[in-house]
Amino acid sequence: MGLLRLKMPPKFQLLALLAFAIAMFFLENQIQKLEESRGKLERAIARHEVREIEQRHIQEGAKEALVEEDDLVVIYNRVPKTASTSFTNIAYDLCNKNHYHVLHINTTKNNPVMSLQDQVRFVKNVTLWKEMKPAFYHGHVSFLDFTKFGVKKKPIYINVIRDPIERLVSYYYFLRFGDDYRPGLRRRKQGDKKTFDECVAAGGSDCAPEKLWLQIPFFCGHYSECWNIGSKWALEQAKYNLVNEYMLVGVTEELEDFVMMLEAALPRFFKGATELFRTGKKSHLRKTSEKKPPTKESIARLQQSDIWKMENEFYEFTLEQFQYVRAHAVREKDGELYLLAQNFFYEKIYPKTT
Repeated sequence: MGLLRLKMPPKFQLLALLAFAIAMFFLENQIQKLEESRGKLERAIARHEVREIEQRHIQEGAKEALVEEDDLVVIYNRVPKTASTSFTNIAYDLCNKNHYHVLHINTTKNNPVMSLQDQVRFVKNVTLWKEMKPAFYHGHVSFLDFTKFGVKKKPIYINVIRDPIERLVSYYYFLRFGDDYRPGLRRRKQGDKKTFDECVAAGGSDCAPEKLWLQIPFFCGHYSECWNIGSKWALEQAKYNLVNEYMLVGVTEELEDFVMMLEAALPRFFKGATELFRTGKKSHLRKTSEKKPPTKESIARLQQSDIWKMENEFYEFTLEQFQYVRAHAVREKDGELYLLAQNFFYEKIYPKTT
């Protein structure tokens, strides 16, 4: 190069240097463009990989959600004579369509309290019996706290209660005349023609205030104090369980609203329940025969007892809670109830994705 520079005139040397500089500038520019292209390609690949990861997470999340739904267990520890058969028939009608199992908990002599060993067996069955999940269990059994047995995932509890005197009157006549569900079945007090009013006037045991003590212990549970008639501790424990352990507790007098809210909250089980309740034959199937409403005198006599006052306090507490939940879930328009749409969303999500 030095020799070439000596032989070349100065003018050509200048041109050669200029050409070399231009070539180097062009080369560096191309290299820079290549680097930028490589950077864009790497970012595009990275974004594609992120999208793939996000899509995979979405798919996995959807699968996990399905698995989670398929692992659901609902327990309806139904209180006698609260329209429990009418409601349970809805679950039976929907189980095939919505793909879940319904299991009746049939205890000896309808005893609502299980032995300790049966409690352990029941908790294990409900938790580990995967072939039966998702499952809807129902039966006249008092509340059972699954956490006492080391279970991390608890079942969903639901229930329905009724005005305590109306429930007792219905049960009184049911024992004597049965209902239209199984009209041929002979009931325990069949043949006894005494009316509820006559029973109250005579101070009979079947209509005594002590017979009102049922809804509180069903919610209180398997503690001995729950079944001590008139226990204030049992009343407070029943309230605590209702608020903290039950997803929803309705009242017989507003059963359709209860069904509607369950369909909105648990469509895996109750999709189609509201329409079925309104139009289906089974939803209104069971009615006590020969039932005569009590007189004001009989009602006033029962209302004098402390037991009625406690059971009624629990009923009023339940009714207030149910109406509170309903007020935040449904609205009425032209005499019809409709569910509120989702009224929350997410914003200000950080860190920002590029």
